[in-house]
Amino acid sequence: MARAYRKKIRKASENNQEVVDKAGLLAGRVQLELPVSVGEIIDGVSDEIERLSGEAGLLIMKAVMNGEVESLAGPKGRHDPDRRATRWTQQRGYVVLAGKKVPVSKPRLRDLEGHEVRLKSYERFQSPPRRQRSVMNKLIHGISTRKYDQAIENFTDGYGISRSAVSRELIQATRGSLSVLCERRINALGRLAVLMIDGKQIDGEHVVVALGVDSTAKKHILGLVQGSTENGTVVQHLLDDLIERGLDPKQRMLIVLDGSKALRKAVRKTFAERCPVQRCQLHKRRNVAELLPQEYQGSADQRMSTAYAMKDYEQAKAQLFKTVNWLEQINPSAAASLREGLEDTLTLHRLNLPDPLRASLQSTNLIESAFSVADDVIGRVKRWRGGDMRLRWTAAGLLMAEKQFRRIRGCKLMPELLAVLDGQENEVEQSSRAA
Repeated sequence: MARAYRKKIRKASENNQEVVDKAGLLAGRVQLELPVSVGEIIDGVSDEIERLSGEAGLLIMKAVMNGEVESLAGPKGRHDPDRRATRWTQQRGYVVLAGKKVPVSKPRLRDLEGHEVRLKSYERFQSPPRRQRSVMNKLIHGISTRKYDQAIENFTDGYGISRSAVSRELIQATRGSLSVLCERRINALGRLAVLMIDGKQIDGEHVVVALGVDSTAKKHILGLVQGSTENGTVVQHLLDDLIERGLDPKQRMLIVLDGSKALRKAVRKTFAERCPVQRCQLHKRRNVAELLPQEYQGSADQRMSTAYAMKDYEQAKAQLFKTVNWLEQINPSAAASLREGLEDTLTLHRLNLPDPLRASLQSTNLIESAFSVADDVIGRVKRWRGGDMRLRWTAAGLLMAEKQFRRIRGCKLMPELLAVLDGQENEVEQSSRAA
């Protein structure tokens, strides 16, 4: 095995040496000579382009390293009184290209006192984050770690990819995604008009996610936290983290929650009654249906859907209380479930917001949609381990989903939401002064 591995390295070095020796600098620019016949391009344009791309990448890297050598040691064959180092010898090394370690011949320098001089360009081309990004980009698009070696680009002869190496570098890459997500400044996103919080169970534990909608209707993943259950302590930890990163608890915004009492309790503790709270209507409908026998679930859901579809607040409220009375005859627990938080499910009705905004903000579907994209990433995991693995993979998936975000439905009506929020804030201030 070791002999075969050394043979592979030697063969790769010989093949790539012919390419990298073509590198050169001309008037501060990289000059590439990649002759290829028109017939070859026509016969196999895809393969030829990939091969040329690999060769060009190596040529550019070699040219950059030679440029750094010349800046330190002066032009080759000429005495430079201002030189800070002297050329020494060549050494076998590697650079990272297309996710692989590609063997190259690295120039070595010594300073005027005889000490080794490190080439910054060479170290940059070996930089682990470049390879980690390549590993992560391929794995989150559906390539398993067992097939990674065969799946990466094959337009240079490389070595150094193994399942254990992929696993280590993927951990570092997903940990970087988690850091990006949990360290971004909230106040740098502009004014938040909506704060939405919901959770998802991943392998027996809950991951609670906060999503924000700014004044221009753009969506942002704000943070996430992991807990054994979706309790008040976990949610409070998430809210405290958002405030520490710049969320203003005194700023008036619409808060959209799932049906959890724990979320409502934590929000009340943090924001008091300054911010209107909309409880997710879909969660409410599901919670009531789960308490009913199957033959009543469809009828109950239709009654609640009819109430929530009404535009007038008083009419919708009256219809829901009729449903509560009907449920009392069937299942008192289901009736109590609907009665709990009923007012919060009608907040958008009470604020008299336009229908397009109601459709976007009456539930936590914005978070569930993000999770549907993230599930393509999370679903690649076959065995969950302890520590921060759930958070790392969820963060990677949510960041991928965030790249596909569009503005919410009714985005042109956002000024109306902001006007309602600001108007209510003025009413609260006037009431406080009068008292």
